[in-house]
Amino acid sequence: MPDRPRSWLFRVALAAAALLRPERSTRPLAACSAPRPRSQAPGSLKCFLGVLKMEMTEMSGVSLKRGSLAVEDNDSVAPAEEAKRQKVSECCLTTSQDGLGNDSPPSSENVPGPPEAVNAREGKKNSDAQLEEEEEEEEDGLSEDGDEEEEAESFADMMKHGLTELDVGITKFVSSHQGFSGILKERYSDFVVHEIGKDGRISHLDDLSVPVDEEDPSEDVFTVLTAEEKQRLEELQLFKNKETSVAIEVIEDTKEKRTIIHQAIKSLFPGLETKTEDREGKKYIVAYHAAGKKALANPRKHSWPKSRGSYCHFVLYKENKDTMDAINVLSKYLRVKPNIFSYMGTKDKRAITVQEIAVLRISAQRLAHLNKCLMNFKLGNFSYQKTPLKLGELQGNQFTVVLRNITGTDDQVQQAMNSLREIGFINYYGMQRFGTTAVPTYQVGRAILQNSWAEVMDLILKPRSGAEKGYLVKCREEWAKTKDPAAALRKLPVKRCVEGQLLRGLSKYGMKNIVSAFGIIPRNNRLMYIHSYQSYVWNNMVSKRIEEYGLKPVPGDLVLKGATATYIEEEDVDNYSIHDVVMPLPGFDIIYPKHKISEAYREMLTADNLDIDNMRHKIRDYSLSGAYRKIIIRPQNVSWEVVAYDDPKIPLFNTDVDNLEGKPPPVFASEGKYRALKMDFSLPPSTYATMAIREVLKMDTSIKNQTQLNTTWLR
Repeated sequence: MPDRPRSWLFRVALAAAALLRPERSTRPLAACSAPRPRSQAPGSLKCFLGVLKMEMTEMSGVSLKRGSLAVEDNDSVAPAEEAKRQKVSECCLTTSQDGLGNDSPPSSENVPGPPEAVNAREGKKNSDAQLEEEEEEEEDGLSEDGDEEEEAESFADMMKHGLTELDVGITKFVSSHQGFSGILKERYSDFVVHEIGKDGRISHLDDLSVPVDEEDPSEDVFTVLTAEEKQRLEELQLFKNKETSVAIEVIEDTKEKRTIIHQAIKSLFPGLETKTEDREGKKYIVAYHAAGKKALANPRKHSWPKSRGSYCHFVLYKENKDTMDAINVLSKYLRVKPNIFSYMGTKDKRAITVQEIAVLRISAQRLAHLNKCLMNFKLGNFSYQKTPLKLGELQGNQFTVVLRNITGTDDQVQQAMNSLREIGFINYYGMQRFGTTAVPTYQVGRAILQNSWAEVMDLILKPRSGAEKGYLVKCREEWAKTKDPAAALRKLPVKRCVEGQLLRGLSKYGMKNIVSAFGIIPRNNRLMYIHSYQSYVWNNMVSKRIEEYGLKPVPGDLVLKGATATYIEEEDVDNYSIHDVVMPLPGFDIIYPKHKISEAYREMLTADNLDIDNMRHKIRDYSLSGAYRKIIIRPQNVSWEVVAYDDPKIPLFNTDVDNLEGKPPPVFASEGKYRALKMDFSLPPSTYATMAIREVLKMDTSIKNQTQLNTTWLR
């Protein structure tokens, strides 16, 4: 089963480094598990290229699917924002969840909430069938013809215009050890995340049994209806045709058979009611809507046993799917709205992740049945509870990460991991926070805060440097030539990306009302831009703070007492460590340090034509109160081992599913062709695992840095 595009940034950097360093150029690239032509042998450069092409084809806009920038970074959305989350298919991979990270909010202002299924504006215009058709068009639109060499050159050209860590203020390390290279594999099985709940319990899938409940319907409800009957009932349930009811003839007319059919319809198609009718001497079960379209979103209360809690909690094990994708899949199979699901944090795509989910009035029996028909998912550890889950309630995540084909000596690895355990890493916002194209997301955020709406429009829609291929290029070219939003929109096969949403808004509200046009974009995605700018400022200021004062607290630094920030006084310095120090994300409701860094904040915002003393925006949505973030994070439960292996395709540890299936753990030889570093550690919410791995390897995690070394690796 990272990252949506998630960990691709870091994987590319690591793989590129291993390929580009002359003294290591003879080492084979570890095999990748992504789909590839048969001619691409494991470990080959072609294999790596295939992965690159697959993950970067749409790298130019901002995804609207997930309202968060990185799994480790779902701190970008506030509770109210996430509650309005739209189900919008991703169009372009600029900012994403990074398969290498944690997943919850860094501050009270950035806590995500439950997802909504469909953009309300779109829901009035499009049926579910149309939405599915658009999604298919989107997938098709992402595939472009052309030979491999031409595309490889295009990606290299594109990456020349990307960002480096220096561009976003990531410049410092905390440790003095010598860095080394390693490959965070394309195999998502080399990156496993287990959620840590608010009680400190680590989520594991270790029980597939269903709680015994006398009121559960029999297993026959899943087989009593034919495929054709299910199709007709689904169309009725989702209002896909003009029928007001569906009649199902009872072939073997017994009370038991009728009861099972009634149960099957009500259980499998929430929102439908049933009744028995006699028609020409035959018995029919008639299904119909009792409460209009609202019934689909609100499961019937009367059909739920009073003796059990309203929410079924379960552990979701998923491979290569992010949380929103997974919930959309589950809701589709269960024929319910995605917003009846709740969770504590979003998890990445390019990873194996294990987390707790809660769903309103769906039985464990129905959920367990999905194990028979879904690939790359397992549901288990079922229980009934009275309350749903809330985003931000988790303590963090436990990570198991494998860095393959490492070049460091055992002593280097020991020094690096000891430093990570004892000192930690700088809590930078990772590269995925800022986008991957020539127009970083923080630039759009800065323009929003400046109230420069023409610039916002221009930054999102103008042609971009590099080789942005396909329909977005045509769309941007049309916009640059005509400034006609309708004409540019016609160039997009997929209209639910940021560019499409903005063009649709401009068509509706006109060029003189860009604010309203921009407002069509889902709120959490709009706020992503200004959160990116806050992160950009924070990274730069933390680098200045460490450069100026080092890794020790000084008078004037800020620490948190409860939720309140206070200054460290001269006489109290010895009572604190660098791990207590926080730095503010700019806003109207925070205080700044009482030393040189306070003036640095002022200078940076002034240079960006912003008033540090007046961070309220004319539009309330864009008035951010600010937040505080620790500057150094020390991972917990850090352990590691260096293992030798010969086959780059073999897994180096067991997953929960492996353990359920009774697979023995891998056995390692004392010597092998390759060496891998297997790391285990836990991180609190809103921290980037990429930044922890950066500290271990001492490598720039940006693609641009690796591409500048030598672009021939892409040919």
